[in-house]
Amino acid sequence: MKICIPILMAAAVLDALLLVPGLGSLSAALAAGSLVLVVLAAGILAFSKSPARGLEAPAPLPPPPPANQAEAEIVALLALLQEKGRFLDFVMDDVTSCDDAQIGAAARVVHQGCTRALREHFSIVPVSEAAEGSLITVPTGGAAGEYRLTGKIGGQAPFRGTLVHKGWKAEAVRLPRIVPSSSGGLPVIAPAEVEIR
Repeated sequence: MKICIPILMAAAVLDALLLVPGLGSLSAALAAGSLVLVVLAAGILAFSKSPARGLEAPAPLPPPPPANQAEAEIVALLALLQEKGRFLDFVMDDVTSCDDAQIGAAARVVHQGCTRALREHFSIVPVSEAAEGSLITVPTGGAAGEYRLTGKIGGQAPFRGTLVHKGWKAEAVRLPRIVPSSSGGLPVIAPAEVEIR
């Protein structure tokens, strides 16, 4: 690359000599020499193994997110719940013919697996640390959406009432990144399993 600088400077000198009066008879030779030097420098740059400074190849771009990124992320969460707790197998199955003991046994497996999936991928904590059924004061100016007031609401905050449900909030999410499918559609929740015999 550094060799291109003197070659291009020589081409510039030849071009400058074209402006000197009295060298008109050499103008064709000077122009041809300048052109040869510029082509030579361009060839060196084009075929060199390491790119010139400032001409580095750009870093590859990450694949674009699917057009329906939010839906794909929801499907990915369902896939985790299915993988760990067979969640969809349980809720999509018709349980009307099952007795309570069968449903309870299946619910225990689903509960354990889904709990494991949620603990691996989310940090979930209660909104209120108070015991349900206790009297609490809702903090003034708290985060929007953390408390839902029910019953006879009137007057100004702070509000005092009985904690019916402690609520849940996510402090961190560690879901896998979504890889766009080749079709551009939503990812598969769980592939169909086929046993070949």
